[in-house]
Amino acid sequence: MSSFSTGSESSTPPSNLSSLLMERMEIAMEIERRQRTNRLRFYRPYKKQVEFHKAGASYRERLFMAGNQLGKTLSGAAEAAMHLTGQYPDWWPGRRWDRPITALAGSESYELTRDGVQRLLIGPPLNEEDWGTGYIPKAAILDTTRRAGVSGTLDSVTVRHASGGASTLLLKGYDQGRSKWQANTVDFVWFDEEPPEDVYLEGITRTNATGGSVAVTFTPLKGMSTVVARFIMPGEDEGAKYRTVITMTIDDAEHYSPEERARIIASYPAHEREARTKGVPSLGSGRIFPIAEESIVVDPFEIPKHWVQIGGLDFGWDHPFGAACLAWDRDADVIYLTKEYREREATPLIHSGALKPWGAWMPWAWPHDGLQHDKGSGEQLAAQYRGQGLTMLPERATFDDGTNGVEAGLSDMLQRMQTGRWKVFRTCPLWLEEFRLYHRKDGKVVKERDDVISASRYALMMKRFAKVKADAAAWKFQDRKVV
Repeated sequence: MSSFSTGSESSTPPSNLSSLLMERMEIAMEIERRQRTNRLRFYRPYKKQVEFHKAGASYRERLFMAGNQLGKTLSGAAEAAMHLTGQYPDWWPGRRWDRPITALAGSESYELTRDGVQRLLIGPPLNEEDWGTGYIPKAAILDTTRRAGVSGTLDSVTVRHASGGASTLLLKGYDQGRSKWQANTVDFVWFDEEPPEDVYLEGITRTNATGGSVAVTFTPLKGMSTVVARFIMPGEDEGAKYRTVITMTIDDAEHYSPEERARIIASYPAHEREARTKGVPSLGSGRIFPIAEESIVVDPFEIPKHWVQIGGLDFGWDHPFGAACLAWDRDADVIYLTKEYREREATPLIHSGALKPWGAWMPWAWPHDGLQHDKGSGEQLAAQYRGQGLTMLPERATFDDGTNGVEAGLSDMLQRMQTGRWKVFRTCPLWLEEFRLYHRKDGKVVKERDDVISASRYALMMKRFAKVKADAAAWKFQDRKVV
């Protein structure tokens, strides 16, 4: 029996086949070279990284607080490269510069700047032949100047901008003090790893004249430091409106499998675990809920029809308005936080519109400030929300005995967490974000970034008024007045 083939390569003469294979190899090598020397083009961020970039269009100061090896420094490098080159991808949601810029970037020391910031922007520091394999494309690197005394360390980089001019990147180290950050006016500052307060403030000062941007990327291993508190607990600081913080946990890192996540989490000592895997600053004995997050988080499920539910509101304008929905399994006495909402500087019309889809039947608990009268309309806050269609409970949130102490409510929540009777749907990241950072200072609860938690506390206090969804038609308060 004879054999034959219809394949094109089988009929190709050996010399032509060799040429074809060589051509394919050259094409593959060229593709690999382009990928290595234009890494920026192939940057594909995760959702949390996109959130960090997008915030740059609205906020002057941004903190990307994340665990180790989750992509925070990579994000900072990719963004810095875009601003320096003017090469923004079509999906880019953040701030843009259509002209050359001057940028400052650095880390804790010149050595760490070289091994982190410089490596990701330029390429391996000790192999000049590979410069151009970082996020600044090789074709865009026009010139570099070296720093004396630290092998492989660059002092500045001149970068071709898409507009036709040239941007300048200056590389620094925190250990040299704030005076070394007193460069000329700059447009963009990137701090990789947490800077000392004086260095951070100097970096901001350098951008005052240009209205420039400051980006910070780090794992908060120093706890609730001054720089962290600047973003998370700003108090009455008017400048807080120009700052935002994005947190990224190991669960947001899509390149890890569930098995890899479990192995990584287990590899860290208990006292560093949350900082290194969730980007949570250590709060020590000041933390209000010293509970492992994994012990309260559950996957979402359909609420059984016989369970009762109730919503809670925390009014706000300058600080965000918060809302939470609780479902109560009365047989097991387990409460599940199933939905959440948080928004600042919006009217009752907007908030109510977002919450009404949760169910017109749902009773809503609210705090004492709902009795306050609006300066414009003269109408009570609670009445305004009732007027927008929310089924507001007739009186402010209290316990069964008529009290409304914050500590009592927090104690109830904590005891439920400790005994497995308080659970949170994994789809409620805002509540979990507040949970991680909720703490006391000098023995007193720090009432900041607690909007959704407060809303859930009010709902818990009034759980006796929770209702089954099926009896919605009988649950109306249109004819009842707020006392």
